Amino acid sequence: MRAGEILSLARHAGVGPGVSVLDLCCGVAGPGRFITRQLGCTYLGVDGSASALDIARERATGLDCRFEVWDVPPLPSGRFDVVMLLDTILAFPDKEELLRHISGALTTGGRFAFTLEEGDPLTLGERAEMPDADTVWLVSLPEMLSMLNDAGLSVRWHTECTRSHRATAESLTKAYEAEAASITAEVGERALDELLAAHRLWADWFREGRVRKFALVAEKPPPSTRH
Repeated sequence: MRAGEILSLARHAGVGPGVSVLDLCCGVAGPGRFITRQLGCTYLGVDGSASALDIARERATGLDCRFEVWDVPPLPSGRFDVVMLLDTILAFPDKEELLRHISGALTTGGRFAFTLEEGDPLTLGERAEMPDADTVWLVSLPEMLSMLNDAGLSVRWHTECTRSHRATAESLTKAYEAEAASITAEVGERALDELLAAHRLWADWFREGRVRKFALVAEKPPPSTRH
């Protein structure tokens, strides 16, 4: 995600001073550290990679940020005003279970801020083309809205950002191609080939309309107002 997109999503989710934020699958927590610095909040980032969180801690000096090694789901105990999940809901095959845990972690009136790769499930042929296809579980927007509703969450804001994410995928592909020799020296030829194949597919799918990208904020209303 671009910095402006991250900031817009966080603002629509009501992130600000005194707001508690749980960032799922945060990695090195670039977006989390950014919104904490820009908007002020109490931040907890969780990820399954201890090494990624070590980097996050080093770079979060002076910020109100905490980090825990955690495999999602379940979620850490407690209640949060905002739960974030950026560019990762795609990797969860059982989104209904994930959304139930997220809803349970939100305060009444809390918000779930996330991005969604929207489209029909991959065909067998597409799965064969996509590296790490076991982390690519597309879902249609109507199906996602239905699952959110079942989890007690109501969408209060959304926007499509397919064009900018297509441009990002295309730019990254060109950058990786330009630095192919140095990347191969670090991670090997096979890893580079898979990296390029994945980014080329995403760029093609965004361009062709096979996949669309959205940013959404869903709210957990009081029980009496849920439908």
